[in-house]
Amino acid sequence: MAGATARTEAISVAPDVDAAGRTAIIAGSGLLPLKVAESLDKQGKAPFIVGIKDEADPALYRYDHVEISLVEFRKLMGSMKTAGVRNVILAGGVRSRPHFADLRLDGPTLSAIPRMIGALGRGDDALLRAFISLIESYGFRVVGAHEIVPDLLAPAVARLTKRKAAKEDERNIAIAREAAHLIGVLDIGQAVVAVGGRVVALEGAEGTDAMLERIAQLRGEGRIPQRGGVLVKSAKPTQDERADLPGIGLSTVENAVRAGLSGIAVEAGRTFILGYGETVAAANEKGIFIETFDSKQG
Repeated sequence: MAGATARTEAISVAPDVDAAGRTAIIAGSGLLPLKVAESLDKQGKAPFIVGIKDEADPALYRYDHVEISLVEFRKLMGSMKTAGVRNVILAGGVRSRPHFADLRLDGPTLSAIPRMIGALGRGDDALLRAFISLIESYGFRVVGAHEIVPDLLAPAVARLTKRKAAKEDERNIAIAREAAHLIGVLDIGQAVVAVGGRVVALEGAEGTDAMLERIAQLRGEGRIPQRGGVLVKSAKPTQDERADLPGIGLSTVENAVRAGLSGIAVEAGRTFILGYGETVAAANEKGIFIETFDSKQG
Protein backbone atom coordinates (compact mmCIF):
# COMPACT_ATOMS: atom_id res chain seq x y z
CA MET A 1 0.00 0.00 0.00
CA ALA A 2 1.40 3.36 -0.94
CA GLY A 3 1.92 5.95 1.78
CA ALA A 4 -0.14 9.12 1.84
CA THR A 5 -0.27 12.20 4.02
CA ALA A 6 -3.14 13.74 2.04
CA ARG A 7 -6.34 12.05 1.08
CA THR A 8 -6.19 9.86 -2.03
CA GLU A 9 -8.62 7.65 -3.94
CA ALA A 10 -11.71 9.04 -2.21
CA ILE A 11 -14.79 6.95 -2.78
CA SER A 12 -17.07 8.70 -5.29
CA VAL A 13 -20.77 8.39 -4.49
CA ALA A 14 -23.29 10.70 -6.12
CA PRO A 15 -25.73 12.19 -3.60
CA ASP A 16 -29.14 10.56 -4.03
CA VAL A 17 -31.41 13.06 -2.32
CA ASP A 18 -34.77 14.08 -3.73
CA ALA A 19 -34.20 17.57 -5.11
CA ALA A 20 -37.91 18.36 -4.71
CA GLY A 21 -37.95 17.77 -0.97
CA ARG A 22 -36.26 19.15 2.08
CA THR A 23 -33.85 17.03 4.12
CA ALA A 24 -34.02 16.56 7.87
CA ILE A 25 -31.09 15.38 9.96
CA ILE A 26 -32.05 13.44 13.07
CA ALA A 27 -28.92 14.39 14.95
CA GLY A 28 -27.21 12.49 17.73
CA SER A 29 -23.78 13.15 19.21
CA GLY A 30 -20.49 13.61 17.40
CA LEU A 31 -19.19 15.52 14.40
CA LEU A 32 -21.06 13.72 11.62
CA PRO A 33 -24.42 15.56 11.92
CA LEU A 34 -22.67 18.93 11.67
CA LYS A 35 -20.66 17.84 8.62
CA VAL A 36 -23.83 16.65 6.89
CA ALA A 37 -25.65 19.89 7.72
CA GLU A 38 -22.77 21.99 6.40
CA SER A 39 -22.66 19.95 3.18
CA LEU A 40 -26.39 20.41 2.59
CA ASP A 41 -26.11 24.12 3.32
CA LYS A 42 -23.28 24.50 0.78
CA GLN A 43 -25.48 22.77 -1.81
CA GLY A 44 -28.16 25.42 -1.17
CA LYS A 45 -30.44 22.88 0.54
CA ALA A 46 -31.30 24.32 3.95
CA PRO A 47 -31.32 21.40 6.40
CA PHE A 48 -33.95 20.89 9.07
CA ILE A 49 -32.33 19.69 12.28
CA VAL A 50 -34.10 17.31 14.63
CA GLY A 51 -31.76 17.43 17.60
CA ILE A 52 -31.92 14.52 20.04
CA LYS A 53 -32.10 15.98 23.53
CA ASP A 54 -28.82 15.74 25.50
CA GLU A 55 -27.05 14.32 22.43
CA ALA A 56 -26.95 16.84 19.55
CA ASP A 57 -24.20 19.47 19.32
CA PRO A 58 -25.72 22.91 20.07
CA ALA A 59 -23.77 24.24 17.05
CA LEU A 60 -26.42 22.56 14.89
CA TYR A 61 -29.09 24.86 16.24
CA ARG A 62 -27.98 27.73 14.03
CA TYR A 63 -30.08 25.94 11.40
CA ASP A 64 -33.87 25.63 11.45
CA HIS A 65 -34.44 23.03 14.14
CA VAL A 66 -36.51 21.30 16.77
CA GLU A 67 -35.27 19.37 19.81
CA ILE A 68 -36.92 16.12 20.87
CA SER A 69 -36.46 13.09 23.06
CA LEU A 70 -36.28 9.74 21.27
CA VAL A 71 -39.80 8.75 22.31
CA GLU A 72 -41.62 11.93 21.19
CA PHE A 73 -42.88 10.30 18.00
CA ARG A 74 -45.79 12.69 17.46
CA LYS A 75 -43.51 15.73 17.76
CA LEU A 76 -40.92 14.09 15.50
CA MET A 77 -43.33 13.30 12.68
CA GLY A 78 -45.34 16.50 13.04
CA SER A 79 -42.33 18.82 13.01
CA MET A 80 -40.90 17.19 9.89
CA LYS A 81 -44.24 17.36 8.07
CA THR A 82 -44.60 21.06 9.00
CA ALA A 83 -41.05 21.79 7.79
CA GLY A 84 -41.77 20.22 4.39
CA VAL A 85 -39.31 17.37 4.87
CA ARG A 86 -39.07 14.63 2.25
CA ASN A 87 -35.72 13.01 3.05
CA VAL A 88 -34.40 11.96 6.47
CA ILE A 89 -30.80 11.29 7.49
CA LEU A 90 -29.89 9.56 10.76
CA ALA A 91 -26.49 10.81 11.90
CA GLY A 92 -24.51 10.70 15.11
CA GLY A 93 -24.42 8.55 18.22
CA VAL A 94 -26.98 7.94 20.92
CA ARG A 95 -25.59 7.10 24.34
CA SER A 96 -28.78 5.71 25.87
CA ARG A 97 -31.72 3.73 24.51
CA PRO A 98 -35.26 5.12 24.61
CA HIS A 99 -36.93 5.34 28.03
CA PHE A 100 -40.49 4.20 27.50
CA ALA A 101 -41.53 5.64 30.86
CA ASP A 102 -41.50 8.99 29.00
CA LEU A 103 -44.00 7.83 26.37
CA ARG A 104 -47.14 9.85 25.71
CA LEU A 105 -50.08 7.79 24.53
CA ASP A 106 -50.90 9.69 21.35
CA GLY A 107 -51.69 8.10 17.99
CA PRO A 108 -48.19 8.05 16.45
CA THR A 109 -46.70 6.78 19.70
CA LEU A 110 -49.22 3.96 20.07
CA SER A 111 -48.51 2.80 16.51
CA ALA A 112 -44.76 2.89 17.20
CA ILE A 113 -44.79 0.88 20.43
CA PRO A 114 -45.04 -2.65 18.93
CA ARG A 115 -42.18 -2.03 16.47
CA MET A 116 -39.82 -0.42 18.95
CA ILE A 117 -40.42 -2.72 21.93
CA GLY A 118 -39.85 -5.79 19.75
CA ALA A 119 -36.52 -4.36 18.54
CA LEU A 120 -35.31 -3.29 21.99
CA GLY A 121 -34.61 -6.89 22.94
CA ARG A 122 -32.23 -7.27 20.02
CA GLY A 123 -29.08 -5.38 18.94
CA ASP A 124 -28.55 -1.80 17.77
CA ASP A 125 -28.96 -2.74 14.11
CA ALA A 126 -32.39 -4.22 14.77
CA LEU A 127 -33.44 -1.10 16.68
CA LEU A 128 -32.26 1.18 13.87
CA ARG A 129 -34.08 -0.88 11.24
CA ALA A 130 -37.29 -0.62 13.28
CA PHE A 131 -36.82 3.14 13.63
CA ILE A 132 -36.20 3.53 9.87
CA SER A 133 -39.29 1.47 9.12
CA LEU A 134 -41.32 3.67 11.45
CA ILE A 135 -40.14 6.89 9.76
CA GLU A 136 -40.79 5.54 6.27
CA SER A 137 -44.30 4.41 7.26
CA TYR A 138 -45.14 8.13 7.51
CA GLY A 139 -44.08 8.77 3.92
CA PHE A 140 -40.53 10.02 4.53
CA ARG A 141 -37.50 8.61 2.72
CA VAL A 142 -34.47 7.65 4.81
CA VAL A 143 -31.12 8.14 3.05
CA GLY A 144 -27.57 7.51 4.19
CA ALA A 145 -25.26 10.25 5.47
CA HIS A 146 -22.62 8.86 3.09
CA GLU A 147 -24.84 9.91 0.17
CA ILE A 148 -24.44 13.53 1.28
CA VAL A 149 -20.82 13.50 2.46
CA PRO A 150 -19.10 10.72 0.45
CA ASP A 151 -15.77 12.53 0.89
CA LEU A 152 -15.82 11.58 4.60
CA LEU A 153 -15.70 7.87 3.81
CA ALA A 154 -12.41 6.02 4.25
CA PRO A 155 -10.67 5.82 0.87
CA ALA A 156 -10.00 2.68 -1.15
CA VAL A 157 -7.32 0.42 0.27
CA ALA A 158 -4.45 2.69 1.24
CA ARG A 159 -1.99 3.67 3.95
CA LEU A 160 -3.01 7.13 5.09
CA THR A 161 -0.06 7.88 7.37
CA LYS A 162 3.72 7.98 7.21
CA ARG A 163 4.00 4.88 9.35
CA LYS A 164 2.93 1.53 7.90
CA ALA A 165 1.81 -1.63 9.65
CA ALA A 166 4.63 -4.03 10.55
CA LYS A 167 4.35 -7.80 10.15
CA GLU A 168 3.08 -8.18 13.72
CA ASP A 169 0.53 -5.43 13.11
CA GLU A 170 -0.70 -7.17 9.96
CA ARG A 171 -1.21 -10.37 11.96
CA ASN A 172 -3.19 -8.46 14.58
CA ILE A 173 -5.29 -6.77 11.87
CA ALA A 174 -6.19 -10.14 10.33
CA ILE A 175 -7.22 -11.58 13.71
CA ALA A 176 -9.20 -8.47 14.67
CA ARG A 177 -10.96 -8.37 11.30
CA GLU A 178 -12.18 -11.93 11.75
CA ALA A 179 -13.44 -11.13 15.25
CA ALA A 180 -15.12 -7.93 14.02
CA HIS A 181 -16.97 -9.94 11.39
CA LEU A 182 -18.23 -12.38 14.02
CA ILE A 183 -19.47 -9.74 16.47
CA GLY A 184 -21.03 -7.92 13.53
CA VAL A 185 -23.02 -11.02 12.59
CA LEU A 186 -24.27 -11.11 16.19
CA ASP A 187 -25.12 -7.36 16.04
CA ILE A 188 -22.88 -6.61 19.01
CA GLY A 189 -20.42 -3.96 17.81
CA GLN A 190 -18.11 -2.72 15.08
CA ALA A 191 -14.67 -2.57 16.71
CA VAL A 192 -12.06 -5.00 18.01
CA VAL A 193 -8.60 -4.65 19.54
CA ALA A 194 -5.98 -7.36 19.01
CA VAL A 195 -2.64 -7.36 20.86
CA GLY A 196 0.13 -9.92 20.61
CA GLY A 197 -1.78 -12.13 18.19
CA ARG A 198 -4.97 -12.42 20.24
CA VAL A 199 -8.21 -10.51 20.65
CA VAL A 200 -8.22 -8.56 23.92
CA ALA A 201 -11.33 -6.38 23.59
CA LEU A 202 -14.65 -6.38 21.73
CA GLU A 203 -16.77 -3.27 21.39
CA GLY A 204 -20.13 -3.47 23.10
CA ALA A 205 -22.69 -0.88 24.08
CA GLU A 206 -20.00 1.34 25.67
CA GLY A 207 -18.54 2.43 22.31
CA THR A 208 -15.03 2.56 20.88
CA ASP A 209 -13.52 5.24 23.12
CA ALA A 210 -14.60 3.45 26.30
CA MET A 211 -13.24 0.17 24.92
CA LEU A 212 -9.87 1.85 24.35
CA GLU A 213 -9.91 3.12 27.92
CA ARG A 214 -10.28 -0.51 29.02
CA ILE A 215 -7.16 -1.39 27.02
CA ALA A 216 -5.19 1.29 28.88
CA GLN A 217 -6.45 -0.16 32.19
CA LEU A 218 -5.47 -3.69 31.17
CA ARG A 219 -1.97 -2.48 30.37
CA GLY A 220 -1.77 -0.68 33.70
CA GLU A 221 -2.71 -3.91 35.45
CA GLY A 222 -0.07 -5.86 33.48
CA ARG A 223 -2.68 -8.18 31.97
CA ILE A 224 -1.60 -7.57 28.37
CA PRO A 225 1.74 -6.54 26.81
CA GLN A 226 2.65 -2.92 27.50
CA ARG A 227 2.88 -1.81 23.87
CA GLY A 228 1.57 -2.73 20.44
CA GLY A 229 -1.71 -3.93 19.05
CA VAL A 230 -4.28 -2.56 16.64
CA LEU A 231 -7.82 -1.22 16.59
CA VAL A 232 -9.98 -2.51 13.73
CA LYS A 233 -13.35 -1.01 12.80
CA SER A 234 -15.71 -2.34 10.16
CA ALA A 235 -19.41 -2.26 9.34
CA LYS A 236 -21.56 -5.21 10.36
CA PRO A 237 -22.08 -7.75 7.54
CA THR A 238 -25.82 -7.00 7.43
CA GLN A 239 -25.38 -3.28 8.15
CA ASP A 240 -28.09 -0.97 6.88
CA GLU A 241 -25.81 1.72 5.47
CA ARG A 242 -28.43 4.40 6.03
CA ALA A 243 -27.54 4.46 9.72
CA ASP A 244 -24.68 3.83 12.11
CA LEU A 245 -21.75 3.29 9.76
CA PRO A 246 -18.60 3.09 11.91
CA GLY A 247 -16.35 6.11 12.24
CA ILE A 248 -13.04 7.32 13.62
CA GLY A 249 -11.70 10.78 14.31
CA LEU A 250 -9.24 12.76 16.37
CA SER A 251 -10.51 11.34 19.67
CA THR A 252 -10.01 7.80 18.32
CA VAL A 253 -6.36 8.55 17.58
CA GLU A 254 -5.83 10.16 20.98
CA ASN A 255 -7.40 7.21 22.79
CA ALA A 256 -5.49 4.68 20.67
CA VAL A 257 -2.25 6.40 21.65
CA ARG A 258 -3.22 6.40 25.33
CA ALA A 259 -4.00 2.71 24.98
CA GLY A 260 -0.50 2.07 23.61
CA LEU A 261 -1.68 0.79 20.22
CA SER A 262 0.49 0.78 17.11
CA GLY A 263 -2.27 1.75 14.73
CA ILE A 264 -5.81 1.69 13.40
CA ALA A 265 -7.28 -0.19 10.44
CA VAL A 266 -10.76 0.60 9.06
CA GLU A 267 -12.98 -0.74 6.31
CA ALA A 268 -12.65 1.23 3.09
CA GLY A 269 -15.81 2.86 1.78
CA ARG A 270 -17.90 1.94 4.83
CA THR A 271 -16.20 3.90 7.63
CA PHE A 272 -16.33 7.65 8.20
CA ILE A 273 -13.10 9.51 8.96
CA LEU A 274 -14.30 12.67 10.68
CA GLY A 275 -11.91 15.60 10.56
CA TYR A 276 -9.75 13.73 8.07
CA GLY A 277 -6.83 16.18 7.96
CA GLU A 278 -6.46 16.63 11.70
CA THR A 279 -6.99 12.92 12.34
CA VAL A 280 -4.21 11.86 9.96
CA ALA A 281 -1.96 14.69 11.17
CA ALA A 282 -2.41 13.58 14.80
CA ALA A 283 -1.60 9.97 13.86
CA ASN A 284 1.57 11.11 12.12
CA GLU A 285 2.57 13.27 15.07
CA LYS A 286 2.06 10.40 17.52
CA GLY A 287 3.72 7.84 15.28
CA ILE A 288 0.82 5.45 14.76
CA PHE A 289 -0.55 4.19 11.45
CA ILE A 290 -4.00 4.40 9.88
CA GLU A 291 -4.75 1.98 7.06
CA THR A 292 -7.86 0.89 5.20
CA PHE A 293 -8.87 -2.58 4.01
CA ASP A 294 -11.43 -4.12 1.67
CA SER A 295 -13.81 -6.40 3.55
CA LYS A 296 -14.19 -8.57 0.44
CA GLN A 297 -10.50 -9.42 0.49
CA GLY A 298 -8.79 -11.65 3.02
